[in-house]
Amino acid sequence: MREELAGFTIGVTADRRRDELATLLQRRGARVVLAPALRIAPLADDTELRDATRACLDRPPDVLMANTGIGMRGWLEAAEGWALGEPLRDVLSRSYVVARGPKATGAIRAAGLREHWSPASESCDEVVDHLLRRGVAGQVVALQLHGERQPECTEALEAAGATVIEIPVYRWAPPADPAPLHRLIDLVAGRLVDAVTFTSAAAAEALLRAAGDRTETVLDALRGDVLAGCVGPVTAEPLIRRGVPVSAPSRARLGALVRTIVDELPQRAVTIRAAGHQLTLRGHAAIVDGELRPLAPAPMAVLRALAVSPGRVLSRTVLLRALPRGADEHAVEMAVARLRAGLRAPRAVQTVVKRGYRLRVE
Repeated sequence: MREELAGFTIGVTADRRRDELATLLQRRGARVVLAPALRIAPLADDTELRDATRACLDRPPDVLMANTGIGMRGWLEAAEGWALGEPLRDVLSRSYVVARGPKATGAIRAAGLREHWSPASESCDEVVDHLLRRGVAGQVVALQLHGERQPECTEALEAAGATVIEIPVYRWAPPADPAPLHRLIDLVAGRLVDAVTFTSAAAAEALLRAAGDRTETVLDALRGDVLAGCVGPVTAEPLIRRGVPVSAPSRARLGALVRTIVDELPQRAVTIRAAGHQLTLRGHAAIVDGELRPLAPAPMAVLRALAVSPGRVLSRTVLLRALPRGADEHAVEMAVARLRAGLRAPRAVQTVVKRGYRLRVE
């Protein structure tokens, strides 16, 4: 199969670059569920940003901590609107500029400035550690915020003797339409997606908040059947803190994230030989002797349950509990019939009279 992710369903929680990430996954055959967990919203009142800009002009910062490309561009554009663009660039050109990642670096260079240092991990903690080792006592640090305050960074710098000017450019806001996010939470809780991608720590936190009283159910799924794919270690931190194993590339790029998922998801798939056929289970499909066979949720749930213990007979009552929306034993019979038709390998699922069903394994 050329499409490495064919048969897998992947949730995308990003907002700004969701279409780009979805396209990269779809090109590799994945079915994508778009469910932005957050959106970037401009500040309703720019008074704080204007005051922070004037504070930088009155006390030119010795250090500029640039966290995001969109934040730096937004700040400089706002300054232009107040006729403060040139004075701001002038004072920042004399600062020691730390760019947290490639997007921030790009925005810095586009403004005619230059970065002096950037962390390999793109972590705020690494930036703070670097500045503390360098020494900030008596210095002014302009800290461009990325969506919310960063009290741990501010407090660490102030404890070392720095004066910190926080630069608020935008804020994180709930998605305009929360329905897709709640649908994704349903799918994760029901283990009906194979992976969920995160491109910011805030999005991971937002999904767990939106889960409400199902948070532990969602976390259990992410700890087991559902792969958590994070664009980098900073994004992964809220999940790691809750005991979720994550997959993240060494470089925080969307393309690298997709390659990580391509490498990992197929390895998690279960392969069984039954009735002379090779069956590989993927999220919403089975690969039968190399051919993709998409399956509806109910027959797929039956196949998964049977594959947990290949060859073991499972009763209709047990299989009923595996169905996404089971009603009675007739629903199991219908799901088994649809499974046999979908696999096009009818002998693979055997009926054991008065007992139930099993995979006819070799």
